[in-house]
Amino acid sequence: MVEEDLNQISGNSNYNGEADPESNTLNQPLVKANRTLSSTPLALVGAKVSHIESLDYEINENDLFKHDWRKRSKAQVLQYVFLKWTLACLVGLFTGLIATLINLAVENIAGYKLLAVGHFLTQERYVTGLMVLAGANLGLTLVASVLCVCFAPTAAGPGIPEIKAYLNGVDTPNMFGATTMIVKIVGSIGAVAAGLDLGKEGPLVHIGSCIASLLGQGGTDNHRIKWRWLRYFNNDRDRRDLITCGSAAGVCAAFRSPVGGVLFALEEVATWWRSALLWRTFFSTAVVVVVLREFIEICNSGKCGLFGKGGLIMFDVSHVTYTYHVTDIIPVMLIGVIGGILGSLYNHFLHKVLRLYNLINEKGKIHKVLLSLTVSLFTSVCLYGLPFLAKCKPCDPSIDEICPTNGRSGNFKQFNCPKGYYNDLATLLLTTNDDAVRNLFSSNTPNEFGMGSLWIFFVLYCILGLFTFGIATPSGLFLPIILMGAAYGRMLGAAMGSYTSIDQGLYAVLGAAALMAGSMRMTVSLCVIFLELTNNLLLLPITMIVLLIAKTVGDSFNPSIYDIILHLKGLPFLEANPEPWMRNLSVGELGDAKPPVVTLQGVEKVSKIVDVLKNTTHNAFPVLDEAEVPQVGLPTSATELHGLILRAHLVKVLKKRWFLTEKRRTEEWEVREKFPWDELAEREDNFDDVAIRSAEMEMYVDLHPLTNTTPYTVMENMSVAKALVLFRQVGLRHLLIVPKIQASGMCPVVGILTRQDLRAYNILQAFPLLEKSKGGKAH
Repeated sequence: MVEEDLNQISGNSNYNGEADPESNTLNQPLVKANRTLSSTPLALVGAKVSHIESLDYEINENDLFKHDWRKRSKAQVLQYVFLKWTLACLVGLFTGLIATLINLAVENIAGYKLLAVGHFLTQERYVTGLMVLAGANLGLTLVASVLCVCFAPTAAGPGIPEIKAYLNGVDTPNMFGATTMIVKIVGSIGAVAAGLDLGKEGPLVHIGSCIASLLGQGGTDNHRIKWRWLRYFNNDRDRRDLITCGSAAGVCAAFRSPVGGVLFALEEVATWWRSALLWRTFFSTAVVVVVLREFIEICNSGKCGLFGKGGLIMFDVSHVTYTYHVTDIIPVMLIGVIGGILGSLYNHFLHKVLRLYNLINEKGKIHKVLLSLTVSLFTSVCLYGLPFLAKCKPCDPSIDEICPTNGRSGNFKQFNCPKGYYNDLATLLLTTNDDAVRNLFSSNTPNEFGMGSLWIFFVLYCILGLFTFGIATPSGLFLPIILMGAAYGRMLGAAMGSYTSIDQGLYAVLGAAALMAGSMRMTVSLCVIFLELTNNLLLLPITMIVLLIAKTVGDSFNPSIYDIILHLKGLPFLEANPEPWMRNLSVGELGDAKPPVVTLQGVEKVSKIVDVLKNTTHNAFPVLDEAEVPQVGLPTSATELHGLILRAHLVKVLKKRWFLTEKRRTEEWEVREKFPWDELAEREDNFDDVAIRSAEMEMYVDLHPLTNTTPYTVMENMSVAKALVLFRQVGLRHLLIVPKIQASGMCPVVGILTRQDLRAYNILQAFPLLEKSKGGKAH
């Protein structure tokens, strides 16, 4: 039966009798929808399921916009351009300052905590040391978790998936507010200083985006600055560009990598890009680097408390020199293959853990906090207890560094060892995560870490990396993956021994890069980030090879970790590549699976507008008019498509009571007197508080001046695959379907496609046999 159905669907079959999805033509219907196309716009944002709207990245070319554009002077255009660059500069400046604050706070809090633990270790009061460590970590985790749970649930996690969704055109509520930013800053300090297996890199990207959004709109929603020049940025399009600058600045602040930050924004988070935006993001990251460099100079003079002389942000291994030969290409390729496999495994298991955590988090706020505290306690016990399993190693007298030490940092922690000996596992565990990376990346130290200690470290951080991400604290994925990758890379280098000329520190760098590419599926930006970190161009060829192999291997198993999180949250992210079976479905067939399109007349009755707003949830409505002068070949009674009007503009018309007593078109001056052009950019779609009197219901509204007269349209026979590419690349919110043939009495609009209509999952719900004809599952 299935084969017969598929043959009917495709109109052709191969020699097995199985359907060939490529053989179907668009002239014949593929399959009739068995139910209406579903488009429930719900997604998990923060702690609650929210109603998701799309953003208006398209320029709304109505009469008001056209008039304003015509009357703009050259000085106003220059002012607009100057303000763009000024805001880009401010985004970089504030991101750099906040990144410095976070790192100073983390290093000092964690430093004093580790000094206190070291004091008890020197006195051999091991139980007291554990209590101090666990108590301090629990307190810091409690602060971070309570802030996220009670004040800003959207501050939990890295925030990068939500930024990707926003730049893709999805409005994620409360993601870029002032409260979210403050909680993200304080929570990141608490969580990272508590020694949890998470980083501050993802949160810094979110913080940079929050700064950009707040600057662009002049502050918070309740206390917004109403400066006249800020009106230029009161739209989704310019806010998108600013948030792109903010995300690039955040990565730059995390890794002190300006070019890497720009490429991260281009490769990973941004959907829409152009050369002018490239220059502004580069300017933002340049400002960040200048700010960080200045504070590094200040801190090197000893004015930053316990802040070390390493890198200000993340780690600095630029002083290390690496060498390798052509014969080392095989172990380098092996690192890439292992990184791809481990990265895809990490994504698979993290997906399972996040689903489990969602079930726990649904039980309430107390359960979220208790989960965070449980993970913190387990982490503290492991960090303190596992070094007792390692053997003491004698100090090498030829090394200049102090050995042993119980200080805040250092490569040789004494822990429970006698004088002249150090505990290599304690060196990696009883320190900050940044220092652990520096220790693993250290060169010319082939015997510093034993294979047993590296195995314990690797297994522990694989477990912690899975169970720490997802708790109710700000958390980044970069650092846990770097720690795991550096550990397995160093182990591989130790196992190769004399068979390779590559230093173990270089193996650690390549292992970290491979695992990040295997999990996050980034290549170009990661390559430049690691290049800027190591400051060694000789690493470029082998780093490229490792990243390409790891990404290729990882892609053959599952999507990237950020795509998995987007899917878990239900955010309607549109992928760059359409599914192959989308070529077999036309937009007309997709429109037929939706309810009939709701249209309005150019001059419409108030009662009709009220009825439409009350009984539909659509965010835009086609505006139709009787054709005044029929075109050649069209009947005299043809109806023309005047354009598309947004729901927010209809609500604004009703709130301002811009009504006419007679059915007529208004003059241009009448509209400008009532509606400033920049006011239409504000979202105002709350219709509940609009009270219309019965007498007003019989009046009219001229919708012509507020209608976008140039909406994007597609012919009804266009494939869904082609429409999806257009929708995504232009950044649309609505796409009108027009008939192939105009006939008398026929509506000039067949339907409207939105983001939800183009999602593969929603299409397959309405056309389930498409998936069978495709022979596989859509992601």
